[in-house]
Amino acid sequence: MTGTPAPGAVSVLAHGIGAQHDLPLSPFYAFAGAFAALFVSFLALGLLWSASRFRGESAGRPLPAAIQRAADARATRATARALGLAAALLVVLNLLVGPADADRNPAPGAVYVLLWVGLVPASLLLGPVWRLLNPLRTLHLIGCRALGRDPEAGRPVPARLGMWPAAAGLLAFTWLELVAPDPASPTALLVFLGVYTAVHLTGAARYGAHWFDHADAFEVYSGLLARLSPLGRAREVPSGPRRLVLRSPFNGLDATPQLPGLVATVCVMLGSTAYDGFSDSPRWITTVQTAALGRTTTATLGLLGAVALVATLYGLCAGATRLVCGRLPHPLTAFAHSLVPIALGYLVAHYFTLFATEGPRTLALAFGADRPAPPEPPLGPGGVATLQVVAIVTGHVLGVVAAHDRSVRLLPAGRAVVGQLPLLILMIAYTVGGLALLIA
Repeated sequence: MTGTPAPGAVSVLAHGIGAQHDLPLSPFYAFAGAFAALFVSFLALGLLWSASRFRGESAGRPLPAAIQRAADARATRATARALGLAAALLVVLNLLVGPADADRNPAPGAVYVLLWVGLVPASLLLGPVWRLLNPLRTLHLIGCRALGRDPEAGRPVPARLGMWPAAAGLLAFTWLELVAPDPASPTALLVFLGVYTAVHLTGAARYGAHWFDHADAFEVYSGLLARLSPLGRAREVPSGPRRLVLRSPFNGLDATPQLPGLVATVCVMLGSTAYDGFSDSPRWITTVQTAALGRTTTATLGLLGAVALVATLYGLCAGATRLVCGRLPHPLTAFAHSLVPIALGYLVAHYFTLFATEGPRTLALAFGADRPAPPEPPLGPGGVATLQVVAIVTGHVLGVVAAHDRSVRLLPAGRAVVGQLPLLILMIAYTVGGLALLIA
């Protein structure tokens, strides 16, 4: 995370990888390796992968019944809800009465590091964990039980709403994280959390607990990343029970619902991370500090511009695919799932060291330590550079695989490979942009 934090918040809100523009990274080898990986994977898929192999929610090997019972037990879910609510109350308490100095207050780190960044590995390992931990679901459940209401009862959520509330929530949170003048300020965090809570509890009161499924920004964020988890839920028949299974992450990705707002949500994930990458460059810092519009307005336009650029490139790609292949059902959302592994690669590249250093420091603050020093980064500059390139390239290769499988399913046999050329060009553009942010 970059932004321009207050002096006392520097250690909490630093990007986490130091001076990323000075990493020991050879531009030639980085770009050559990325292009080779993308082209080789594209050619291999075109030659060897002629039929769709992913089966979405119907795929997976069921786990033993004992594990299923433990995961679905009322005690397990109650414990998870209690932990999530307790953690949220501790954050709010620290914001209200804790130290004003962010170097001594664990609340900003809990929000920006343990929640925002920590949800990435947690969702990859365990699935959509925020659905179980979400304190807003728990508050809604407590309120419904107090009133004698069914928490699932409510009006149907309008289909056109889709994931748009989640996209708006993610954009608001990333604005607070990356643009707000003082993102670690207790007042700023309390205002955001208060408004966010009011909006979603109002939505749940009107539409029932299903409101959180596609409207809560952090549930959607966790759920999209969890599509790449080896743990998932599968149905043998469409209306049957959902079994806990081990699955290929590609099957989870293939089951991503094609809802309105899906593209916007993934583009916010990609665009905000891209903005975070270039917002600490000397040229952009100078632009923000000297702009006639003011720091906050200029930074806001930069964030919106990064998201709009990602969305525009994807929209042009979808239009080109339709132009090449003719009519295509839901052309914008048909391949949006292939952007999820790309977003994951960017998140790992940008936030790995931040999580590894500021995560333990935040926990130490929460347990009473006074100004603990963060641990040494687990990787040196060379290791960080390698991890970043591997994460970005791997994310794009996984995106190519997911897009190819969807192409051979949806596009005419003679046009399946040709129809992927716009997607390949898009992947190259995103790869060049991602690597350029690391080595520029």
